[in-house]
Amino acid sequence: MELTHIYDLDELNEYLSQGDLSAVRGWLDEMRIQDIAQALMTLDGEVRRDVFRLLPPGRRADVFAYLDPHHQLQLIRQVSVDEGRHLLSEMLPDDLTALLEDLPKDEVRQLLRLLPFRSIRRALTLLGYPEDSCGRLMTTAVVSVRPDWSMARALDHLRVQAGRGETVNLVYVTDEEGGLLGVLALKHFLKSRVDVPVSELMTGRVVSIDAHAPQEEALRMMRHYDLPALPVVGRDRELLGIITVDDVLDVEQEESTEDFQKMGAVGSLHLSLRQAHPWLLYRKRVGWLLILVAVNIIGGFVIAGYEEAIEALVVLVFFLPLIIDSGGNAGAQSATLMVRALATGEVQPRDWLRLWGKELGVATALGATMALAVSGLGLWRGGMEIAVLVSVAMMLVVLVGSLVGMILPLLLARLRLDPATASTPLVTSIADVAGIMIYFGLAATLLGLHGQ
Repeated sequence: MELTHIYDLDELNEYLSQGDLSAVRGWLDEMRIQDIAQALMTLDGEVRRDVFRLLPPGRRADVFAYLDPHHQLQLIRQVSVDEGRHLLSEMLPDDLTALLEDLPKDEVRQLLRLLPFRSIRRALTLLGYPEDSCGRLMTTAVVSVRPDWSMARALDHLRVQAGRGETVNLVYVTDEEGGLLGVLALKHFLKSRVDVPVSELMTGRVVSIDAHAPQEEALRMMRHYDLPALPVVGRDRELLGIITVDDVLDVEQEESTEDFQKMGAVGSLHLSLRQAHPWLLYRKRVGWLLILVAVNIIGGFVIAGYEEAIEALVVLVFFLPLIIDSGGNAGAQSATLMVRALATGEVQPRDWLRLWGKELGVATALGATMALAVSGLGLWRGGMEIAVLVSVAMMLVVLVGSLVGMILPLLLARLRLDPATASTPLVTSIADVAGIMIYFGLAATLLGLHGQ
């Protein structure tokens, strides 16, 4: 959604250009904190700091929490030490971890010096979990109740701890050692008698996830079970924290962005395109392009080997781009479908044989259709022999390209690598080389032409 659909950013810029600070304050008073954060991230450094300082002190920490880590760090460097300490200390543990995890160690140490000991301990605990694990994503600010408490006592406890935990409509039940026993819907506090024990109303079958599990698994579980929050547990099922739906939405956006970047043969940026430095963009793109050049050089050597055949029958050149592009396009289609299916959990690497059989049938039908489409053109340009050549070549090239596009993501997933690495340019380049070999190999066989 564009920012202008939420609020009029031009209005804010006009007030800023006029230096009308009272109008800017009025504009900020009318906006939600999420919209203010989005607006701040469109402003330049000093202007962003000045607008941020116009916020009432009570709203600054709330707005700060909705900035992305890159802008949070910039703002921390621009405000006073005391204000920076206040902003960091008000952050939820998972948000603080997101800010710290990508920073150099020296900067992490500088920021940790601004925090109270409890916040430092929580931050270091979360940073101790593997990158992209649920432990990094969870918030430890969770309030639980005991099974032997009455509903009245449990409600009193929730009121006292209201400012400590992240608000969700589920209350978790733990034993004295912190082990997760059950979950209680918030509606029970409104509908049940105050003297009923928690154990009678709680649900014992709780969906939970291990702190070391991948964040993508949390996303799949919350989507599958339609959960507003997912408890994170340790090896002994002790409740360590929770992952809320807003956290997994961020993960989903990051994963989708990363997959799109990889499928475009671009390394993960971890920054918006607007923030990325040209040198970073160059480094992320040049490696893949050089690899693809190397792959395509193979195709050039194959063509060079058939120079005499091409000179003898120039019409072969007319069909070359058509044939190899069709294989690359079919492979790109197949790879896109497979990468997305693996990302959403619709298929697993163990399904490869069934999927291979299905793709073989689909690719054969596609190849036959495209072969029929080009046969008339081949007949017109070169007669029956050329028509047979381009038809058979089209059939085989589409078949091979489709199977490469399907198998490569599955193979990478089996090797525990990111299937999105099977990018469209990579699949297309492999299919192109295979197409050149098939096309000229058939030409040599069917037409009696030979390479050098």
